[in-house]
Amino acid sequence: MPAEPQNSDFSNRRDLRSKNLITIDGQTAKDFDDAVLVEPEADGFRLFVAIADVSHYVQVGTALDKEAYLRGTSVYFPNFVVPMLPEAISNGLCSLMPNVPRLCLVSEMKFNFEGEMKSSEFYEGVMESKARVTYGEAQEVIDGSPIDRLKHVKQNILKAADLARILMAKRFREGSLDLEIPETTLEIDAAGVPLDVIRSARLFAHRLIEELMLAANVAVAQFFMKRDVPAIYRVHDSPHAAALTQLEKYLKNFGSKVVFDSGKLQKRLTKALKEFEGKPEAQVLNILTLRSMNQAKYHMTNIGHFGLGFDDYTHFTSPIRRYPDLIVHRLVKNQVMPKSRYRLLSEDDLITSGVHLSACEQRAAKAERQLMSIKKARFMEKHVGEKFQGLISSVVRFGVFVLLREFDIDGLIRIEELSPEKLEFDEDNLKLIARRSGLSFQVGDALEIVVESVDIDLGQITFALANKVKSVSKNKNKNSFRRTERPRRDDKKSSRTEVLRPKSVSNSEKPKKPTLVELLQKRIEQNSKTSAPRKNEHTGQRKTEHLAQKKEKSLGAGSASKSPGKNPEERGKTKNNRRRVRKTRFSGARKKT
Repeated sequence: MPAEPQNSDFSNRRDLRSKNLITIDGQTAKDFDDAVLVEPEADGFRLFVAIADVSHYVQVGTALDKEAYLRGTSVYFPNFVVPMLPEAISNGLCSLMPNVPRLCLVSEMKFNFEGEMKSSEFYEGVMESKARVTYGEAQEVIDGSPIDRLKHVKQNILKAADLARILMAKRFREGSLDLEIPETTLEIDAAGVPLDVIRSARLFAHRLIEELMLAANVAVAQFFMKRDVPAIYRVHDSPHAAALTQLEKYLKNFGSKVVFDSGKLQKRLTKALKEFEGKPEAQVLNILTLRSMNQAKYHMTNIGHFGLGFDDYTHFTSPIRRYPDLIVHRLVKNQVMPKSRYRLLSEDDLITSGVHLSACEQRAAKAERQLMSIKKARFMEKHVGEKFQGLISSVVRFGVFVLLREFDIDGLIRIEELSPEKLEFDEDNLKLIARRSGLSFQVGDALEIVVESVDIDLGQITFALANKVKSVSKNKNKNSFRRTERPRRDDKKSSRTEVLRPKSVSNSEKPKKPTLVELLQKRIEQNSKTSAPRKNEHTGQRKTEHLAQKKEKSLGAGSASKSPGKNPEERGKTKNNRRRVRKTRFSGARKKT
């Protein structure tokens, strides 16, 4: 595969190298797969969206194509990328770098001043980008701050902004959701250690490119529908009733009065979110709304896109990093170039591809989230023991998740750390409630927390209420800290401190255990006090004599039983003597009575 396009590749293509096409991407982007140009006309605008022609180089059935299909998508991690295609293609041969010729597939569209698409056309072309513009630079030009190196493309940026505003206003009028989900950027050093967690500012320049790309995707989907071409679409079903009911409860807890049972659902959702625009809880509500939505996926049956509010939608603009876009390019070429090598796919192949590529997308998103969580946990390790302000973003049976105000980072407070009372999960109102005191925790509540522990391997962060933790150890072990419990209600004003690592006690302070002799002496003293002699002299004298006789007889019997020299007759006499003494004693007792 050549490092640069060959002159033979330019034949039978429209030459757009003289046009002021530009790329607008992030500061660190290297795979430039889309370029735009907006030309004003008497009755509206003409939009050119030129996309890198990956299908020209990645042919069906090759080893390169099979590997790209298995990967399905590029995976973007902090500081590095796992590309779907080799970097020689994604960052070189197919990347629309400035001032070099590149092959492209073009969607040319015409719009009136109301944003309605009047016509569209698709063709192969060759282009040469006139500038590599970042989002920040585009925003400066839009805001009126001139940049010398972009003077030659200034009007292109401004006209593109005008068309984007019209398209965006039309989309929202027709019911498209406007979810503001902030993106997080990690500043990482060469060793992979996160230095800072930054909320990326969402500029109008981001929306500009999004609107122009959405327009191209819609144009291709409508092209397939008009021609009844078996194709792959990007579909998004409406949310389930249970998810909407739960979202409605969340909104009511925040004070919204919007009801979802009438009117167009997208408009009502957007109206509810607009009520909280600019407030601290707006971010939480946008996240909760996104969670209530179904997962978008790829499928050959076009059911429309609920979130965007489009009846027809597909993915066309990123074939360098998404395999579904590569399939769409081949299908477009099959229609506009009938004698080409590009073929249609069977329904079975389209269904199988949709399932596989949807799974690849979810796998990549999960990997990106997990690594981001690990990096965030590693970042928060140096903040263990520090206090932060946050909002409860989710309530579950085992605790609450708190989203920090300073960083786009959330962590869990376990239910046993929230209150000394037993908390119950109120599923109807989505709260944790203490029935006795009425203490409750719900989404949107502001809390001051302290970072209790982190688990870097799992990417998990544990918080605790700031006013409950006494001291925290900067150890990753979650049980390596001391915590102070609140006084129990049934303990009569007494408070108890539970210390997981008890303090050491000196030997002098430890109480000595009494010996066995001391215990026996103490017991004898207690018995002597309780068994004092009676005041009656006769009774006392008789009792003394009786005890003496009993002792003498017991000694005599013991010695008799133990002495081997006595015969049975002597032992019998001793027995008879005992009987006489016993009889005399009882008779004396009766006479006394």
